[in-house]
Amino acid sequence: MIIRDIRLDRGLSQEQLAYIAGISPRTLQRIERGATPSVESLKCLASALDLQFEDLREETAMQTSTSQTPTRSSLTDEEREAIEYVGELKAFYTHAATFVVGMIGIFIINLMTSPGYLWAIWALVGWGMGLAIHAITVFGVNGTLGADWERRQIEKRLKR
Repeated sequence: MIIRDIRLDRGLSQEQLAYIAGISPRTLQRIERGATPSVESLKCLASALDLQFEDLREETAMQTSTSQTPTRSSLTDEEREAIEYVGELKAFYTHAATFVVGMIGIFIINLMTSPGYLWAIWALVGWGMGLAIHAITVFGVNGTLGADWERRQIEKRLKR
C-alpha cells in the first residue's frame, strides 16, 4: 500500500501527515506523486504512520518503479472535488466556531472595559459579514453560484 492510500485510509490530509512526520507538505506531495523519497523522509513517514521502515521502503520502491502505470490510488475528478469540498466545509466550520468564541471574548472585554458603549457590535458586524461571505462561497446562494452555474458560464463563454 502506498503512502497516499495509507494517509487517505486514516483520514489525514497531506498537511496533517507532513506535520506529524516532521517533513514539509511539499516533500510529501512529491513522494505521493512518485518521486524517490530520501531515507530520512521515509523513516519519518514510517514513524508517523506506525509502519516498519523496511516495509514502507519496499512499497515505495515498487511504487516508483511502476509509477508509469495507473494505481488504485489514482483519484477520479469526482473524488478530488469531494475531497476539496470537504476541506472547504471544514474551513468554514472552523471559521464559524472561531467567530462564536471570538465574539464571546470580545463582548466580555467590551463589558468589562466600557459597559456604557457596546463597541463590540462593530466587530460583530464586520466579522459577521466576513463569515457570511465565506458561507456564500462554500454553500452558494440557493445553488446560484454552485458548480452548475460555473458550468453554464463556461458553456456561455465557449458559445455552446
